[in-house]
Amino acid sequence: MSMPTDGERRQGRQSLTVKSLRAQNRSAALAHLITAGSATRAEIAAVNGLSSASATNIVGDLIAEGLVAETGLLASQGGRPTSLLEPVPDGAYFIGADVGERGVAVELFDLTMSRVDREFRGGRSEESPDAIGHDLTDAVEALRRRNLGRWPRVVGVGLGLPGIVETDASGAQTLYAESLGWPPVPVRPLLDHDLPIIAENGAKTQAKAEQWFGAARGVDHAVVALLGRGVGLGVIADGEVYRGHASSASEWGHVSLDRSGPVCRCGRRGCVEAFLGAQAILDRWAGLGGAFEGSGWGALGELLDAAEAGDGVARQVVDEVVANLGVALGGLVNLYNPERVIIGGWVGMRLMERLAERIETAARAAALRRPAEQFSLLPCTFGGDTVAIGAAVMPLESLVSAPLVEQSRAARSAG
Repeated sequence: MSMPTDGERRQGRQSLTVKSLRAQNRSAALAHLITAGSATRAEIAAVNGLSSASATNIVGDLIAEGLVAETGLLASQGGRPTSLLEPVPDGAYFIGADVGERGVAVELFDLTMSRVDREFRGGRSEESPDAIGHDLTDAVEALRRRNLGRWPRVVGVGLGLPGIVETDASGAQTLYAESLGWPPVPVRPLLDHDLPIIAENGAKTQAKAEQWFGAARGVDHAVVALLGRGVGLGVIADGEVYRGHASSASEWGHVSLDRSGPVCRCGRRGCVEAFLGAQAILDRWAGLGGAFEGSGWGALGELLDAAEAGDGVARQVVDEVVANLGVALGGLVNLYNPERVIIGGWVGMRLMERLAERIETAARAAALRRPAEQFSLLPCTFGGDTVAIGAAVMPLESLVSAPLVEQSRAARSAG
């Protein structure tokens, strides 16, 4: 076999570069259409720095793939009407699952990231990994049975998991949920379906949802806190969700605020979660004599109502929560210099409904003066669905960034 000449090698490199550039332009155009909802070819060209010809070619590719369609005409000044482009809702589907220690919420989204269907399993006391896997498989199967016509266009399943998710060199993923007392859990066996699976820590998927469609959209630096039964964090740095060396970065819930503080579920003392997790807050109230029912949304509401009504014990607990959250957020502001601090999770949303101004004041007081002047505090956009939406964003990202060869093969298969 003859060796390629220098000219052939240069031509091959040039062809690869052109192909790679076209794939990047396709990804940027598709992502813009999905997040914006609609655009013209001229807008796609302007936003992504493309020539009119390049934008036209990329849009042609996306239309051929069945992902984008011309849906109307816009009047133009002195010329032909301009075509309006939108994602085709039925062009692709994505599953996002919010997986917790007490069950799973699994949601099916179309290409516009509108929720098509959802299924819950669990809701009991804390479950084992095997039980969670059974719940997850049952929920996905229920969605499949109700959506048989859509199922061939499901790109994959994203899982938001309660712990550190590591990916090895082969692509295999493992969940390390130390605070739940679970052994290392291989991710792939959790779902007994043939669909591709991508997993990530639930706080990081929450950050993805806010980055694509919510309060962190359009900013390169943000911290997105998740306050629920557990406490987590997603950090957006330079426009990317930060993962660290082995994906365990931003385990903020297990940063200690007080070495002699209450024992955390992870076994250490004084963690952020040991002060600001749902059970920690309610245990503190009960320990001071508070009486309430349940351990969830309603119980936390009772605490806030009691504090507003002048109950001294409840007011003390709420004051402590605000102070501790302020210190914890102030540390994040000093570490990451975010443009936005975003609070989510069901506990976080509950607190932000009533206490946003006080939380912001406490966070600014706990941070250095200059970075304290440079952030805004916002609630998460999607409430209880945020982790599942962010989980579904992961298979969406795989579609957006798919190599051109895969797109061509998929188009031929569909034909």
